[in-house]
Amino acid sequence: MTKLDRITFDPQVMGGRACIRGLRVTVGAIVGLVASGHSTEAILQAYPYLEEEDVRQALAYSAWRAAEIELPLTAP
Repeated sequence: MTKLDRITFDPQVMGGRACIRGLRVTVGAIVGLVASGHSTEAILQAYPYLEEEDVRQALAYSAWRAAEIELPLTAP
């Protein structure tokens, strides 16, 4: 698994959702931009305080979360 040291969680920032480096930019916002056809270059122009590695890690985190399997808890 890729090191995801740029993905942060803070209850005081964006309600604790996954963000980029503690900034008020969520992983979901970045993934949504990529999904709607924006290039990494366009995203970096719109958010000049982000870096290319931020976009890569947002996508990696999203892929990891999508691959998780959630099993229902059963009563003992």
